[in-house]
Amino acid sequence: MAGINRANALPKAWEPSEHEGALYEAWVEKGYFEADPSSGKPAYSIVLPPPNVTGQLHMGHALDHTLMDALVRRKRMQGYEVLWLPGMDHAGIATQTKVEAKLKQEEGKDRYDYGREEFIGRVWEWKENFGGTIASQMRAIGDSVDWSRERFTLDSGLSRAVQTIFKQLFDAGLIYRDYRLVNWSPVLETAVSDIEVVYKDVEGEFVSIRYGSLDDNEPHLVVATTRVETMLGDVAIAVHPDDERYSHLVGQEFDHPFREDLKLTVIADDYVDMELGTGAVKITPAHDPNDYEMGLRHDLDMPIIMDETGRIADTGTQFDGMTREDARAAVREALAEQGRIVKEIRPYVHSVGHSERSGEAIEPRLSLQWFVKVDELAQMAGDAVRSGDTVIHPQSMEKRYFDWVDNMHDWTISRQLWWGHRIPIWYGPAGEVVCVGPDEEPPAGYTQDPDVLDTWFSSALWPFSTMGWPDKTPEMETFYPTSVLVTAYDILFFWVARMMMFGTFAATQTPELLGKGENGRPQVPFTDLFLHGLVRDEKGRKMSKSLGNGIDPMDWVDSYGADALRFALARGANPGIDLPIGEDHAQSARNFATKLYNATKFALMNGAAVAELPAREELTDADRWILDRAEAVRSSVDNYLDDYQFAKANEELYHFAWDELCDWYLEIAKTQIPRDDADASEVEKSRGRSTRVVLGRVIDVVLRLLHPTMPFVTEVLWTALTERETITLAPWPTAADTNGGVAADAESRRRIEDAVKLITELRRFRSDQGVKPSQKVPARLDFSSADLAGQEELVRNIAKLEAPVGDFQASASVEVRLSRTTLDVALDTSGTVDIVAERKRLLKELAEAEKELETTGKKLGNESFLAKAPEQVIEKIKARRHIAQEEFERVTARLESLPEA
Repeated sequence: MAGINRANALPKAWEPSEHEGALYEAWVEKGYFEADPSSGKPAYSIVLPPPNVTGQLHMGHALDHTLMDALVRRKRMQGYEVLWLPGMDHAGIATQTKVEAKLKQEEGKDRYDYGREEFIGRVWEWKENFGGTIASQMRAIGDSVDWSRERFTLDSGLSRAVQTIFKQLFDAGLIYRDYRLVNWSPVLETAVSDIEVVYKDVEGEFVSIRYGSLDDNEPHLVVATTRVETMLGDVAIAVHPDDERYSHLVGQEFDHPFREDLKLTVIADDYVDMELGTGAVKITPAHDPNDYEMGLRHDLDMPIIMDETGRIADTGTQFDGMTREDARAAVREALAEQGRIVKEIRPYVHSVGHSERSGEAIEPRLSLQWFVKVDELAQMAGDAVRSGDTVIHPQSMEKRYFDWVDNMHDWTISRQLWWGHRIPIWYGPAGEVVCVGPDEEPPAGYTQDPDVLDTWFSSALWPFSTMGWPDKTPEMETFYPTSVLVTAYDILFFWVARMMMFGTFAATQTPELLGKGENGRPQVPFTDLFLHGLVRDEKGRKMSKSLGNGIDPMDWVDSYGADALRFALARGANPGIDLPIGEDHAQSARNFATKLYNATKFALMNGAAVAELPAREELTDADRWILDRAEAVRSSVDNYLDDYQFAKANEELYHFAWDELCDWYLEIAKTQIPRDDADASEVEKSRGRSTRVVLGRVIDVVLRLLHPTMPFVTEVLWTALTERETITLAPWPTAADTNGGVAADAESRRRIEDAVKLITELRRFRSDQGVKPSQKVPARLDFSSADLAGQEELVRNIAKLEAPVGDFQASASVEVRLSRTTLDVALDTSGTVDIVAERKRLLKELAEAEKELETTGKKLGNESFLAKAPEQVIEKIKARRHIAQEEFERVTARLESLPEA
C-alpha cells in the first residue's frame, strides 16, 4: 500500500534534532516567511519586541515568540499576507557596559582612553561579531519572521525616524531640559530608567538625629534616616499640619550641624505620617524622590551634595571627596561627637534600589536632563484604549494600563552614555539652542549635546519606524497599523504606553503616512494588545540567578526539541496570568510529539489517506463520532485563538489528540480495518476504506491545528500524510475538512461514549484482578437494553473479551452505569491469574502507596512548610495524597479478595 511506503519514509522514532534545523533553513530559503505588500491579500502584521543585541533568549522571550509565531503561522494558513518583522535593540547601557568590561579586561583601557568616536567604532565591531546569538536562537525555536526586513534600533533608517520625532516633539514644546530627580548610577555615571533598577534587602542602619537645641527645654526635633550622609543636603524638617506636638515650631529655622550656608526650616505637609516614628521627617530634596516633591511644593532650595561618581561634593565640609559609604560612617561619628545621635538600630534590613547593570546602590540625584512632557501624549494614549481603537486582552489589564497613562510623570530621555542615539540638540557660542532634524545641518561653530537618548525612546517608535517612517513605503501602506502587539504585562509602562504615546503623536504629525484613525482620532500603532503573564518556576517563584532556578530555553530545545518547548509554554499561556513551568512540562510536551508521530506512522502503515469522505450513512458510529468531535474541537480552537486563549486552545487539542484520537479512535480503527483485504468481505472492505479516509482526514486536521504551536513535527508528519510540499502554507481547517458542517450525530456520540465507558471499566476490572493485558477473558454481554448491539465486536476486541463457550461459569461480574441502562457483564476469570505472582505485585503497590501517604502526610502536617509554600504546590501535594489514599484502598480490597494460593 502507498501508505506503508509513506510510513517507511519516516524514521523509526521522532528525533527533533534530526529535522528542526534543516526544516527551518528550507522554509527561509523558499521564502515562506517573506511578506509581499502588493499581493492584494488581507494584511496581518506583528512587530517583534526587539530583544537586546547583547543578550540571549530567556524563557520570557521563548513564550513571547511562541505566541507570536502561533498567531502569524495561523494567519498565513488563513490566507493573510503576513509580516512578522524582526529586529534588535541597541540596548544602550547593557551594550556599552559589556563592551567596556571586555576592553578593560583585554586591553586595560576604558572608553575615555579611546575617545568617543573610536569607542563607538569598537561597539559596532563587537555588535557585528557577537550580536547574532539571539537571531540564531530565534531560528532554533522556529520563529517564522521575515528576515529580509530585519531592523536594528541604531540603523540609518531608524536613526532618521528618531531625529524626526525628536524635532517634532521639540518644536511642539513637548521636549525640554531641566533639573529633575533621577535614578543615578555612580558607577556608570548616568541616569538609568526605573526598569534598570532592582531592589534588594540590605542590612543597613537606622539612625535618629537631633536637630535644633541640645537642651531639652529649647526647640528641637528628632528625625530618623537610613542614609545619614544625606543630612548634608537637608534644608527642612517636615511635620504634619495637624500634629499639635510641633505646630508651635512650624516656620522656625534650625542651624545645620555642619553647614553655615544652610538653614533647616520646619514646614507642615500632609505627606508626613504623624503616627510613624517621631512624626518629623528630614527633607533632602536633591537626593530623595518624596523629599523632592515636597521641595517643589514648598519652594525649597535643592543643594546637590554628590558628584557623578557618588562622592560628597560642594558641601564645604570635611566630608567632601568621601564616597557615600565612607561619609555615612564619618557623618555619624561627627554627629555623635556633637551629641546629636539619639538612637541607632543596626543591622536594619530595608529594601534598596541597585543598578541592574553595575550592581551598586542607585543614588536618587538632582540632575540636568532632557525630558518629554507627557500630559498631552498620555491623554492620547489613554483615549486610544478608551475609544476602543486599541483593544487590550485580557480586559482585566485595562486598569493597569490606565493606572500608568493617567498618572504618568514626565519622562527622562537623556542618558550620559556614548552608545545610542545622540540627542540632536546643538549649542551656540552664546548659549543658543537649536534642534537639528535629519535633513538639516547645524550652524557653524555649534557643538552637539553629549548625551544620548534612553533606549526606550527609539523602541517607542518601533511599530512604524521599522516600516520606513518618516518616508512613504509599501510596507507602511499595507501593514500599518500593526494587527497586534504581544508582550508581557511587566513592560506595559516602559514600552507599550510609550509606543501608544509616540504612535498617536506621529499620526497627528504625518497622517498622510500613518493614516487616520476612527472619527478623526489619531491612528494607533496596533489594534490589539495581548498581554501575557511572566514565566515562573514550577513553584511559582520568579526565575533569578540568586535562586538558581532559571531555565535556559535552548537547553530544552536540545533535550526535548523546539516543539516541546513551544507546546509546554503555549499550553500554559492564559492571558495576563503568570505561568509556572518545570521540566515535567517539557517532558510531557515531548511525549505528546512522540504520540503524534507514532499515531501518524501507524495510520500511514494502515493506509490512511486524505481523500473525499464517503456518504455520512456509510460511516460507522465511531467514524461519525470522531469527525463530529474533530469539528467541535476545530471550532473551539478557532474561537480560543481569536480571543488569544492559547492555553485553552492547546489544552483542548492535546486532550482530543491524545485521549480521543490516539487512545480510542486508533484502537477502534484497528477493529474496522481488515488485516488482509483479500480475506475480507465487501462490507468489511468498504468499512476499511471509510476508516482509512476518516483517520487520514482527522489526523490532517489535528496536524494543521497544531502546526502554529508545533511547526516541526507537524511539517514532517503532514507532508508524509498528504505528499504535499509544506504545511506552512496549507489552508487552515474548516468544517468542510471534518464533518462537512452537518449537525453532530448525538446518537453515534452516545453509543461510542457508552462503549468507551464500558471498555474503561472492564480494563480497570482486569487490572484490579491481575489479568494480563493480552489475556482474553470469556464474557457474556447483553447489549439490547443499552442500544449497543452494533458495538459488541468493538468492545470485545478492545477489552479482550471472548465469547463464552460450553458450560460458562461466571466467577465475577462488572456493573457499569451507561446512558440508558446499567449493564451487567458476566466474566469467567478462573485460570487467568497467577495468585502468588499477583499477591507479590499487589504488596509492592501497597508499599508504594503507604510510602506516598507517609511523605505527603509529613509535608501537609508541617506548619512551617504550609506557611511558606505557594498554594499551587500545596494543592499538588493534596492531590498526590488523595490518589495515594485511593490506591491504598483499591489494593487492600484486591488483596483481601484474593484466594489463598
